[in-house]
Amino acid sequence: MVASISSSIRRRAVAALAVCAAVASLSGCYVAPLHPAPVVVHAPAAMPPAVPIPVTLSARLYPANEQASALGVVYAVVTNDLHGRGTFQATIQGESFAGEATRKAGSSREGLASGAGTRGSYLSCQYSMNSPSMGTGTCRLSSGALFTMHVGG
Repeated sequence: MVASISSSIRRRAVAALAVCAAVASLSGCYVAPLHPAPVVVHAPAAMPPAVPIPVTLSARLYPANEQASALGVVYAVVTNDLHGRGTFQATIQGESFAGEATRKAGSSREGLASGAGTRGSYLSCQYSMNSPSMGTGTCRLSSGALFTMHVGG
């Protein structure tokens, strides 16, 4: 009987050893797919083109005749949208003038600025830019007053 118990323990020990060996041999394995999923690469988003920021320039209109001398120095503002156009604003003796400034066709330097007043007057200017931020010109008020204009600086 001792021999049969010992033979039974031996069989169980061999079976346990076989199970342990099988488990140990599988512990280093891993599962890999036969057809891996495709890798999706996202292209960088396109940046929108830079929008030019309008440039605002101050302008001073100095009296050039007797009618203008009675009005004194006039301060104006020109806002350039960087596409050949802009706005023009001035105030003369409490009357506000608003209009636009444009470059002459075919010229990157010369232009016209005009403004209508809140009391029915108008102001017309011609100018030439010496650089992107400085220029000179002349302005005429509907009353006949003449001004020399300096832009920028």
